[in-house]
Amino acid sequence: MAETSEAADIQRKIRAAFHVFDHKADNTVDVREVSTIIYSLGCFPTKADIHRFVEEVEEDNMGYVHLDKFLPVMTKVLLENKFPPIPEEHLLQAFEVLDKESRGYMEPQELAKYMKSEGETFSQEETNEMLTALVDEKKNLICYKELINQLTIDPDT
Repeated sequence: MAETSEAADIQRKIRAAFHVFDHKADNTVDVREVSTIIYSLGCFPTKADIHRFVEEVEEDNMGYVHLDKFLPVMTKVLLENKFPPIPEEHLLQAFEVLDKESRGYMEPQELAKYMKSEGETFSQEETNEMLTALVDEKKNLICYKELINQLTIDPDT
């Protein structure tokens, strides 16, 4: 029973992450957004892992992925820990380093600045996609503690 509950919880998180990028509300996403969805689920796959994943779920090389194909494959990936997860405490530490005033949240433009200038930089399009997934629309903030709780999946449960 716990396994069924775990799978249901994982699928709920996958659907929520997927729907953030389902701009047409037709249960499809652009294939270029798949990696962002995977990262938002707390996974850190290699580019080769992402490429293989996309090959498995993309609809006839048409440039989009349907939820019906994405959900079972991503569920299996998460249940079997195929992509190394990012530990919750590492995500929290990363946000806390960026949150220099220790407010518990970040403004989107703050994170965008870091994403485009520090470490492995992101393009404007990638930055916008990430912010779409991370920003609380009502508050127009990234409330990272809440976000981390919503998106991370404990591999030991």
